[in-house]
Amino acid sequence: MSEENLRPEWATKIGFILAAVGSAVGLGNIWRFPYIMGKYGGSAFLLVYLFIIFFICSLPLICELSFGKRTKKENVGAYATINKKLKIFGWLNIITAVLISSYYFVIDGWIAKYIYINVVNASVSDYGTYFANFVASPVVPCVLAIIFLAVVIFFIYRGVNKGIEFINKVMMPLFLAVIIILCAFSVTLPNASDGLKFMFMPDFNKINGEMLLAALGQALFTLSIGMGIILVYGSYMKKNESTVKSAYTIIILDTVFALLAGIVIFPIVFSVGLDVDSGAGLAFITLPNIFTHIPFGNILGVLFFTLLFFAAFTSSISIVEVPTSALIENFNLSRKTASVIVFIVISALAVPVSLSMGVLGNFKIFGKNLFDLFDYLTSNILLPFNTIVLCILMGWFVKLRNLRIFHNKAVYAMFNFLLKFVTPAALVILLLSGTMFK
Repeated sequence: MSEENLRPEWATKIGFILAAVGSAVGLGNIWRFPYIMGKYGGSAFLLVYLFIIFFICSLPLICELSFGKRTKKENVGAYATINKKLKIFGWLNIITAVLISSYYFVIDGWIAKYIYINVVNASVSDYGTYFANFVASPVVPCVLAIIFLAVVIFFIYRGVNKGIEFINKVMMPLFLAVIIILCAFSVTLPNASDGLKFMFMPDFNKINGEMLLAALGQALFTLSIGMGIILVYGSYMKKNESTVKSAYTIIILDTVFALLAGIVIFPIVFSVGLDVDSGAGLAFITLPNIFTHIPFGNILGVLFFTLLFFAAFTSSISIVEVPTSALIENFNLSRKTASVIVFIVISALAVPVSLSMGVLGNFKIFGKNLFDLFDYLTSNILLPFNTIVLCILMGWFVKLRNLRIFHNKAVYAMFNFLLKFVTPAALVILLLSGTMFK
């Protein structure tokens, strides 16, 4: 199908699945999932997370895919099909994606820098000090973020088939190959079995309310729900593709990649006797310090940050496609013009976000610098709020049956109940915990 004359569609089913999985398998899996899992007790968290992602977060994922597939529109146009006054929620999804992009590309720049220092085998004695000095630099992190964005924009400009689908078909198999190599190395390290036991032998005493909220937030974050990505990708689906099967394929593959990331990281951490609860510094401080003290650590570092690069790149493409498609369809712009506008807007946000880690560090809103503010605002407020709106509209106004995705009455009744009551209630709790109770 020509993208110049008609709305684009995925050329192949595998192309769509790889693009959707590429969106889901991002830094949330390789960077965030292991340290969240480490913080909340390993395998006990894993069991709770699996239950939540399959039985609660699958519902909004299915709805968002189906909503896009049925309307064949991006976020603003899709919400307008219900009621024109609801366009505001479509724009809110787009704002969420742009705000996430502003700090996501800053992190992407960090990854590019770490690939470089591992490739050249730079001598770094203390990654804690190195990381703090690097992110506070006023020039290099900004330049790297903009370069990373420019490369992503290039593939966005090439379109759905030649750009997004093509690069995911290339990168996702490479991603799988690299993570398998890292797993094979990781499990051969001394005390690697302790790391695997931590992952797969549950301690149910670790389950509490805070863990439940963390698992719900992680599931929502990793599936890219609430920022319009899945709706846009669903709008490019062919009519004969099953949204339910596609949704659960995405969930299964996303979870497999997250587990493989854990198999890479936990044996390494346990092999040197460090605390698994290393926080967000796990990827940029703890692991690089470990790599400098183990055999073939330099090679391992290159592979690990290449893995992060693949994850960040495929996710970044999906995030940027959200505002791009909105500009194309709401303002009748060419993809080239829309891509340039998106590049300018995200660059204008990413630069001060990067500088907020250094020279603009004293500029704070509600006690947070711009990086932390945008992260907090999107993860704790906008993502759950957008998903609550989606569940309410799909469950009470559009209805699942109208989306033609469930034909078995018993299955429809169960999923409809979960969508109308359970998922929104869980998300309201998450939203309140992220605003009032912290």
